[in-house]
Amino acid sequence: MKAKALIERVAKLLPVDAGSACQKILNAAVQDLKEKIVIAGLDLAKQAAGVDPRLPPVASKEDVLDGYSTFNVLELAYRVGLLSRPEWKRLRRAYDIRRDLEHEDDEYIATLEDVVYIFKSSIEIVLSREPQELLRVDDVEELIQAPQNVTPSTAFLEDYSKAPEPRQSEIYQFLVRTALNDKGADLVRQNAVETLRAFKGTTLDAVKITVAGQMQERTKRRPLSLADVKVAEAGGFRPYLKQRQLEGFFNELKLKFDAVSHVWNQHPRHHAILDELEDCGGLEAIPPSVRESFLLWMLLCYIGEPGGYGYWGHRRKVFYSDVATPIIFRLFKRAHKLVKDDLQNLRNHPSIRAACRDENIKERLNSLITSLSQE
Repeated sequence: MKAKALIERVAKLLPVDAGSACQKILNAAVQDLKEKIVIAGLDLAKQAAGVDPRLPPVASKEDVLDGYSTFNVLELAYRVGLLSRPEWKRLRRAYDIRRDLEHEDDEYIATLEDVVYIFKSSIEIVLSREPQELLRVDDVEELIQAPQNVTPSTAFLEDYSKAPEPRQSEIYQFLVRTALNDKGADLVRQNAVETLRAFKGTTLDAVKITVAGQMQERTKRRPLSLADVKVAEAGGFRPYLKQRQLEGFFNELKLKFDAVSHVWNQHPRHHAILDELEDCGGLEAIPPSVRESFLLWMLLCYIGEPGGYGYWGHRRKVFYSDVATPIIFRLFKRAHKLVKDDLQNLRNHPSIRAACRDENIKERLNSLITSLSQE
């Protein structure tokens, strides 16, 4: 209503003094933008002002409301994420036009194009939008510290998706620290991981790159841990970690696979080790230099060993891990485009060829390859 009344007043002024009308509407937009910066969060404003040496420091809302010039307001709004770069450039151009109009004389008189540009920019970018109180770290902390497993609501996710880069980065860094805090409560850590997973789709790439860089800095003198990679996968920043670090991690994980062994009678241990791989991103996460060794282990585990003996042998011509089979199929299927050629090549591996001397195992392998191609 306030904006509507302003527009009506300015519309009456247009036929009389177009230059003053343009100045009035842009001044109103700048004042509205100041209030929206305060509502969005003084912490963001303070941080942004501290990064840009051209901006005066922000310690209170009065610094923004009373002490910031139009130029500085536009810069600050852009830095805190209330304006996109194209919007910032449009308002900067409108500001330049307004400055010319302040000195309007016979050499520069407001044209229809000036009026339209300033009005559209002021109304579409600022005055037509409701102020937004951005999601804060305290809100996220309260969510994950609930005494039960939680997932963010649709409204919570929407609020996060609208948060500018500095706020998203602040929240993401908090969640990663919490998830990796081995002295924290398990439930809180689990909630932090699930919240990262929920936020992943709307988190800006710049935020993910920043958090990945911080993890690499923390781990440069030690290998990546299982928790590191699980959290990186949940948060969607695992692809931004260095391949060399990931190779080292997956080489160590493969040693754990080998210690468990792919043979069917180790089936009680298969779920845990495959679950770890899935939490780390599955086959897609494994660097190409390491991937084939995992594929061979999984393929041998899936096709099994000759059966037909013992108490169950009369009903099972092939002994294989009932626990591992569905997980392996799921991992193969999800990464099929990536690994289908490798799987075909592995059919000629000596271990696979030896196993396939048994016709029932050969049939099981052929059935797997066919099923992966068809589904």
